[in-house]
Amino acid sequence: MAHRILFLFFSLLFISTSVCIEEGFISVVISEKGLDFVKDILIDQAISSIVLSQLPQIEKSVQVPLVGKARVILSEITIKDIQVSSSSVETGDTSIVVVVSGATANLSLNWRYTVSSWLVPIGISDSGTATVKVENMQVWLTVNLRNQGGTLKLILLDYGCDVGDLSIKMNGGAAWLYQVLVDAFKGNIASAVEDSISDKIIKGIATLDDFLHSLPKTISLDETAALNVSFVDNPVLSNYSIQLEINGLFTEKNDVLVPQHYRLGSDISISSGDLPKMIKISIHENVFKSASEVYFAADTLQWILDELPDQALLNTAEWKLIIPQLYKQYPNDDMNLNFSASSPPIIQVSNQDIAAKFSVDIIIDVLEAGEVIPVACISVDISASCDAEIVRNSLTGRLKLLKFSTYLKWSKIGKLHMNVIQSLTSTVLKTVLIPYMNSQLKKGIPLPILNGFALANARILYTPPWISVCSDVSFLGDYYLKHLPAHVS
Repeated sequence: MAHRILFLFFSLLFISTSVCIEEGFISVVISEKGLDFVKDILIDQAISSIVLSQLPQIEKSVQVPLVGKARVILSEITIKDIQVSSSSVETGDTSIVVVVSGATANLSLNWRYTVSSWLVPIGISDSGTATVKVENMQVWLTVNLRNQGGTLKLILLDYGCDVGDLSIKMNGGAAWLYQVLVDAFKGNIASAVEDSISDKIIKGIATLDDFLHSLPKTISLDETAALNVSFVDNPVLSNYSIQLEINGLFTEKNDVLVPQHYRLGSDISISSGDLPKMIKISIHENVFKSASEVYFAADTLQWILDELPDQALLNTAEWKLIIPQLYKQYPNDDMNLNFSASSPPIIQVSNQDIAAKFSVDIIIDVLEAGEVIPVACISVDISASCDAEIVRNSLTGRLKLLKFSTYLKWSKIGKLHMNVIQSLTSTVLKTVLIPYMNSQLKKGIPLPILNGFALANARILYTPPWISVCSDVSFLGDYYLKHLPAHVS
């Protein structure tokens, strides 16, 4: 039971880990409501994993008055079902405590006995079945989490299982044996239940600790970038909540993870306030800035437009009224537009959206005799806003153009009329560049929710320099359990 309980519990709360550095730019807070939600799921899954499990065979010799010594064996002791009346999860300064109280369990078993004495020299034997009802059972465990080199070390502080009451109902066999079995085996069955569950807790903690250390070090996003998801400092445990800090910065895919020079600033409050949500995920604007720098350094913030629904627009003949010199020097030649960022975009979280400023060079290329000939470069300074959106379990966004300015950076086709170029640039930005960038933004930044769980009724808050996602979480069923690694099953 314990390894499935704890694996699901911490899997929902945490994501993969890596090398620890000084600052955390993604913060995750699990509220009291979230902890209760997780606890309920874990109990249901724990019950599913325990039901139909078998306890070790019990064998004992019992002295029966006037009959002699009876050798009794209880076998195929199977837990048929478990019902839980109350449960709780609590967090303190140094530990997480999960308690199940007032649980009942129904067991089935086979019994058989043989009696041999001087009164019965030939020996007699019999067999039958029995049902056992366990009541007032309590299961508890206390764990602590520590950051160990950017990964989590899970420490078991206390654990146990206590069976309150136990009753046995016999089926078959001789009536004289019933009370003897009840008196002789009640303690053995209770101990077997307690020992079995306690043993699973110990093994489960060890398995989960190994699993946490084997998690991937980064999240690969594409061919260029990866997300550094190392834990920073120790988890903060307070009354009814757990807070984690994750590095969260983008890095080039083949880079060794080392500290990057971003500072958090003075206000890093990520309190969820009065929002009745299960989880709050806060992302610092430095996460977006690191993405900007990584993609710019990798020369991926560029795009060549060589296809349009109206392909004739990419021919100099369509431009002869706008840029006569272009058509004069290169009549009826195909063209493309080469967009490239001239510097890393500047991204900041405001009180109502995400502000973005970036400069783009638009190079007009002429395709002549198989050769690409750059003929002019128009530089555009753009101011835009980005409304954050939640798509499945990712934070995405949609750009809106606010204003822009253009100037001619260089030209091989003479002086251009910038008032005409300004109008043309406006059309290109609104119909081509911004839609393209929005299509890229749809890929989003993955939030720390694993397969099998989904954000529900998410709300986005802007608290500069943080953007926060306050959300409930829904459980999608047994998908996640079916895809657990073999060593965790």
